[in-house]
Amino acid sequence: MRLYGRHGWGSALIEAQLAWYGVPYEFVEAGELFHDSSARAALKKVNPLAQVPTLVLSEKEVLTESAAMTLTLAERFGRSDLVPLPGSIERDAFLRWLIFVVANIYPTFTYADDPSRFVRVESAQRGFRDATDRYRESLWEVVDSVIVGPWFLGERFSALDIYLAVMARWRPKLSWFALHASKIHRIAIATADQPELRDVFHRNFADS
Repeated sequence: MRLYGRHGWGSALIEAQLAWYGVPYEFVEAGELFHDSSARAALKKVNPLAQVPTLVLSEKEVLTESAAMTLTLAERFGRSDLVPLPGSIERDAFLRWLIFVVANIYPTFTYADDPSRFVRVESAQRGFRDATDRYRESLWEVVDSVIVGPWFLGERFSALDIYLAVMARWRPKLSWFALHASKIHRIAIATADQPELRDVFHRNFADS
């Protein structure tokens, strides 16, 4: 398996899951995809959108979209410790909130990390980024409001906790969560301290 990514970016979501499962993989540094045209051109040969994470399972199997990778890896390795099994009591909630995070929250970074890709007028780019960031904060508050246990799904750990732990280290950073989404903050700290995940979080977020 080859994982195309960049430290601190969305590839950390899948890097953490691979580490949890204890499977070997090759990490391929994708480079600065926003500003390096050669890096984008190289990744486009594998993923036409030149986005990370991109996971190559075999010469004929390429996965994009972290949710697809999350579900596929659990099935491929026959594991249910990160993804609840179909028919289990947590399955519906897991799928609902996994899709909520990747469909609603994750795209706010796609749009706001480099507003010039979507807003041509330079004077409007800062306002676009600020508005997108504020909207993201309101979405995080929705997520925080439904957490009732030590982990997102209650008493059991899952890939959702990895998503929260990684994404809480992006804007607006852990300090905001400590004040405005304390349950997500607690999960983010506890997840990064899991023995299987410590190296991944240190490698990707040494400063957080």
